[in-house]
Amino acid sequence: MSLTGECFCGAIKYEIEGNLIDPMSCHCSRCRKAFSSQSSNYARVQPGDFRWLAGEDLLTSYVGKHGFGLLFCGTCGSTLCGTFDDTVHGVSLGCLNEKPELDDIHHIFVDSKASWEVMPTGVTAFSEGRRDDDRR
Repeated sequence: MSLTGECFCGAIKYEIEGNLIDPMSCHCSRCRKAFSSQSSNYARVQPGDFRWLAGEDLLTSYVGKHGFGLLFCGTCGSTLCGTFDDTVHGVSLGCLNEKPELDDIHHIFVDSKASWEVMPTGVTAFSEGRRDDDRR
């Protein structure tokens, strides 16, 4: 499956040749702040499946102390990708142009969700990260 994505202003574009892995919605306070939303909606990608199509020179980044980071459009501020050790680790689902084929999106760190957020019924939810969660 081929997917494309882009920032809000359209200056940065990317392509994914492969499947999205482990789609999640993280409700921790860090993700709420980084994505300016009640949660991050994110899926991992295989590094060889991802490539920039345009605007890579417009990217700006933030990298935390553990090597995980985020890539943003320097013009419009869209959060496009997550990185680990300077390699694209996953993408923000809201920046995709096509409807991806996704398995169950699990919700993590729901015990940290915003006080005003109401979780939908029937979702797969974890009070913290999943037991097999190796992304943090």
